Order: sequence, then C-alpha cells, then structure tokens
Amino acid sequence: MSADNYLPNEEQLMCCICLEVFNDPVTLPCGHNFCKKCITHHLSSNSQRQCPMCNERVDRKYKLRVNTTMAEMVLLYRQSAGRKDSKSSEQQVAEPVEVSCDIPTATNQTSLNFCHYLVIGLAICFAIYLELPQLVYVVENAVASVCPKHGKPLELYCKNEQMPICQSCADSSHRSHHIVPLKEEYEVKMKELQKTESEIHQKIQERQLKIQEVKDWVWVSKEAADREMADGAQVFTALKQTLEKHHAEVIGLIEAKHKMTEKQAKGFTEELEQEISELTERRTEVEQLSRSKDHLHFLQSFPFFNTAPLAGDLPDVSISSVSYEGLLMTALNTTVFQLTERAKAEMEKLQKAEMLNLGWNELDVTLDPDTAHPNLILSDDGRQVHYSHVRNEVPDNAKRFDDPCCVLGKQSFSFGRFYFDVQVKGTTRWLLGVAKESVNRKGGYDINPENGIWALCHGDGDQYIGFTSEPVRVSVNDQPENVRVFVDYEKGLVSFYNADSEALIFSFSGYSFTERLHPLFCPSVKDSLPLIISPAVRLN
Repeated sequence: MSADNYLPNEEQLMCCICLEVFNDPVTLPCGHNFCKKCITHHLSSNSQRQCPMCNERVDRKYKLRVNTTMAEMVLLYRQSAGRKDSKSSEQQVAEPVEVSCDIPTATNQTSLNFCHYLVIGLAICFAIYLELPQLVYVVENAVASVCPKHGKPLELYCKNEQMPICQSCADSSHRSHHIVPLKEEYEVKMKELQKTESEIHQKIQERQLKIQEVKDWVWVSKEAADREMADGAQVFTALKQTLEKHHAEVIGLIEAKHKMTEKQAKGFTEELEQEISELTERRTEVEQLSRSKDHLHFLQSFPFFNTAPLAGDLPDVSISSVSYEGLLMTALNTTVFQLTERAKAEMEKLQKAEMLNLGWNELDVTLDPDTAHPNLILSDDGRQVHYSHVRNEVPDNAKRFDDPCCVLGKQSFSFGRFYFDVQVKGTTRWLLGVAKESVNRKGGYDINPENGIWALCHGDGDQYIGFTSEPVRVSVNDQPENVRVFVDYEKGLVSFYNADSEALIFSFSGYSFTERLHPLFCPSVKDSLPLIISPAVRLN
C-alpha cells in the first residue's frame, strides 16, 4: 500500500473560511483548524469572537500560533497532490463526475457535517464582507438550530438536562432521559412565561394602585393639615383678641386712676400757689414798712399789718404711694377666667367637630353579601340587615361568617379618621364595631381586639358591654337610637357615641392597626328588627 493512502484528503485539510487548503494552519482552543490569516480576520470582525465551526468563544488573550504538525501534513499533501496532477486530469476527462443524492450514512456523516459548517462559514464571511448584520444574525440562528455534534436539526428537548437535542442525541447519550418534542416543551414553557407575564402585570397594577393610595393619603393629609391650620388660626386669633381686649381694659383702668390722681394733685397745687401769691404780696408790704423812717407813718400803718389775717394753716394734703396692684390683679383674674371660659368653649367646639367628623371622612357604608352569615337578610340597597330563623342557601366561601352571626361592610380604610351611623332603635340586642380584613370568619374564638374585632354590644335591658380582653360593662344614661362608630386609624382609637346626644358610650384606645378595617354588624337574633346604616351626608 502506498504511503499516500495514509495522508489526509483535501477536505480534511481545507479551511472552512477561504475554502482552500490550510495556509499557516492554527488551532483554536476548541480544536478546530483555520488559516491564520482567515481566522485572525474573522475574530477581529466578530464582536463575540466565536469559532465559526462550534461558536465557542475565543479569549482575546489567546495567541494564534502555527500548528507545526498540521503544517507538515499540509506540506506532504501538497507534494503528493503535485505527483497526481497529471493522473487526475486524465481521470477527469475519461470519467464523468457523479453527484450522490443518497442520504448520508454513518460512514460519511463527518463529511456531511464538514460541508454543512463549510457552507455556514462561507455565509458568515460573505455577510461580514458585505456588512449585513441581519444576515449574520440569520446565519448564526441557523447554526444554533443544528446539533453541533451530529449536524441534525434540534427537534427534541431533554427535560433532564434542560436542553434541546437532535434525534441522534436522543438515541445515544440521552437514551435514558425524559425526551419530549421541542414544540411540546415550547408550549409548556410558553404557558409558564405567560403566567409569569400575568403575575408581573398584576404586581405592576398592585403597585400602581398603591401609588395612587399613597397619593390619596398625601392629599387627605394636606386637606386635614390645611383644615387644622385654619381652625388653629381661628382659635388662637379668638384667644388673642380676648387677651388684647382685657389688656386694653386694664390699661384704661390704670390710666383713669392715674388721671384722678393728677386731678387731685392739680387742685392741691392751685390752692397752695394762690396762698403763696397772697403771702408774697403781704411780705412785700411788710418789707416796705420795715424800711420806713417815718415814725408817724410806721405807727399809723402797723396796726393794719398786725391785725390783717395771714394765710391759714398748711392744707392737710395726704400724699401716699399710689398702688395699682389691686387693679391689675383684678383685671388679670377676670382675664384668666374669661380666657379659660373661651378656651373651654373652643375646645368643646373642636371636640364636637372631631366627634362628628363632618365632611369627606364620613364613611358611606354598604353591606357585603359575600361575608353575610347564612341566617342574615340584607336589603337590596345594602344598608339594612336583620336575622332570619330560615337559613339561606348561599355559597360557602372563605369570606362568609359562620360564627358569629355577622356581616362586614364593603368599604374599608387603612388611614385617616372615619365614622358611620347605625340606627338601632327598637332592637333588643346588637353588636357594632370594626374588624380587620383577615378576621377569622369561622368561629371558635372570643370577640376582642386580640382576635381583630373592636366592638360594642347591647344586651337585654340597658346592658352595654365593650369587648376588650376582659369584657367591660358600660353604664348608659340615655338609650341611644342611633349609634355613631368613630375610628381614628393613626391614633388606634375606636369610639362609640350616642349620635343624637353626642354622648360618649365607650372607647378603645392605644391600639396599633396594621390592616385595613371593615365596619362590622351583628343584628339581634331575638327579633327581626333591622340594623339600618345611615347614608353619608357631606356637610360644609
């Protein structure tokens, strides 16, 4: 056998980029060989720096060195090909070229793979040369859809390895694995992706709703802050006016007393000055007479000066320190008293306004039929509820009460101050309050804040009970016909008032609410009189 039979053929020594026999062959880390010039140009123009045969990335630090063994094989092939040139030419003339259209067998599969990647490599080079990135993308996708090991389409999916495979892979290395058609796995994964997309959409909506809720919260806070500042300005302006009024009054009293003193002092001064003037004139006459040398004239005039009355005794003018302390003290006492009364009046107005909680924070409550106990009958408008001894056929769900016999309001709140009114006139028993959204609806627990319910109960007669950890009996003077349930979420306060007399019945305070709160209604099981929710009335 000739030594030429041991040499590689031309296909094995062909560069898939230039389609010529290797020139300065170099080997990539993946094991594929190329001309040094061809692969250098390919890697520099390919941002991914991938092997044209297997798409394995080539590190930028990898230095391309000529494979001396491969270079020697190329040299031997060229020498051998030179000896066969003449013989090959004769055979080409004598024998026609035959193109096989048979399906490749295992023996020539390697050649088929080689040709397949040869065509792909040529297409990539052509696309790069023409600067057509879209064509490069299409060719690369074509490469990715073919098994790099067997050259067959990736039509199956291995669930064990979580990867697409071809039929040859399924028959060999993946034989014992769970294999499904690629389309089937695509449909499964597409459903999962659609589910994930739906969840993402839902989360986006939830966050958008939360953003709106936060904006509403800020708006409510701004409205409340403006209202409180206006009320505060009004109250303190009234108190300031009261102080200024009494200040002016005490100044007036002090000035009046001082003017009285000035008037008295002026009267005394004028009287003394008149006497001084008369005495001065008398003194002048006496001095003139004392200088007279005329004995006769002196003696004739002397009796007149001696008998003429002089000014009386010095007027008794009582000069003592003037005290204003009593006046100021009286004025201060009056001012403090009236200021206290005014402050009390303003506080009562504020407390009444807070209790009534007029305006936007009155909750317009309607009953939620999905939460109603099966023995409760709700009106069509959702504002009345009463007990029935006949159990309704209603669907059982997690929201519905089994015990106690209650129903929740549809509306809920997680911030701010709210109230709602309920008519209880004529009913023998009832329970009203609020409950957290996650309250247990299926019974087996005590009604108290620890279990998420803040409620006031009316029993037989005049019994009223606040359901705290330890139930508290409440004494009520006037039996309420309308009960107002008032909630301050931030302060953790739930209060019950007689809506007509505005008298406080009972309060829960000092709690920390962490969930949305719903109004809670439990009508009497002894009569059929309804609890009636009053519609919200917005007042200015």
